[in-house]
Amino acid sequence: MTPLVPIGIVTCSDRASAGIYRDEGGPAIEAYIGRVLVSPWTPHRVLIPDDRETIGRTLSGLVDDVGCALVFTTGGTGPSPRDVTPEATADICDRLLPGFGEAMRLASLAEVPTAILSRQIAGLRRAALIVNLPGRPAAIATCLNAVFSAIPYCIELAGGPSIATDPTQCRAFRPGGG
Repeated sequence: MTPLVPIGIVTCSDRASAGIYRDEGGPAIEAYIGRVLVSPWTPHRVLIPDDRETIGRTLSGLVDDVGCALVFTTGGTGPSPRDVTPEATADICDRLLPGFGEAMRLASLAEVPTAILSRQIAGLRRAALIVNLPGRPAAIATCLNAVFSAIPYCIELAGGPSIATDPTQCRAFRPGGG
């Protein structure tokens, strides 16, 4: 039996974590992964406030303690003073992968001019990939559509598990077509 791949889904939002409004970003990410992946996986959902130390501790724990090979964040990527998700991500990553943020902003810019305000990044902590996503479900889908085809190969190159996608939803790129 193939082991379940743990995937972290972290919503960073002061208001959602306080119960002021419902988290829509985390469920949007989980639904997207459920559509795209054919490998067995299990979500590890966390809802936390926009606090740099809390975000960093949460991301580190999902990778180091839970064993997540992939972690997505949603929220906290804009220019407001409380938007600190990229900084917290950079704090705990061993290496950053700037192409992810560039591709996500480029795809988003085709839809909205305010995409240039987004500061999402991606990076590796050990063999785990951490990807920052915006907070709105439509923007999450745009960004994931822009980068998900590179995610399985990135995780493998970093030493993580092999994950497979449904080619009718997302054709994962691997050199040689594998």
